[in-house]
Amino acid sequence: MRIALLSDIHSNVQALEAVLSHIDTRGVDSVYCLGDIVGYGADPGECLEIIRSRCAIVVLGNHDLAVATESGLEVLPPDGQSAARHNERALDDEQKKYLSELPLSVETESLTLVHASPQYPDRWQRLGSFLVSQAQFKYFSTDICFVGHTHSPTVTSNRIGISRVRKGYRFLINVGSVGQPRDGDPRACAALFDTSTFEYELLRIPYDIDAAKSRILEEDLPSGLGERLTFGR
Repeated sequence: MRIALLSDIHSNVQALEAVLSHIDTRGVDSVYCLGDIVGYGADPGECLEIIRSRCAIVVLGNHDLAVATESGLEVLPPDGQSAARHNERALDDEQKKYLSELPLSVETESLTLVHASPQYPDRWQRLGSFLVSQAQFKYFSTDICFVGHTHSPTVTSNRIGISRVRKGYRFLINVGSVGQPRDGDPRACAALFDTSTFEYELLRIPYDIDAAKSRILEEDLPSGLGERLTFGR
């Protein structure tokens, strides 16, 4: 089974549409979303409806929860709080209910899917160090756990020195961010994975950043949310 994995769309419909357009040329069987459909960007409703129509599995992200219920809103950065309040006003009650009822994690096709970490899926733990990442292997039993949250793609194995995804090892894989990359590459980020061959491919896909920035300004969101898209930071 060939799977596309998306995470951290953050209401950036221009990036999401570019990623899905590319994925549609790659013979993918299913699309999974690792959370944070909304937050930061200007078009939460459009992104949410696209994800609902295209994704077989969706897990909950911290911005999804903040927008839907205000839970955790206070710990977001100031621009994130402004965007969350904007996004909350832009969604109807049914859309917010959908977000609030998303699962924190899912196991399927010998994969674990979670937004932030398998150890603390409800605490939005950031896997920012090697030791913290290595500790995660005790908290999932599948060969691979896919995560997002940090907006920076990484591959971590349970064996030191193994960086290429292959059978016989276990991996914790961050698929990066569709709508707000933070690894210095402004292109949208997503991934492909084949459950039979263990072939993993990180995708970097150009999109209309200027259009996404214009929408942020049109919605009176903090201008810095648009500017950071230019630099992927």
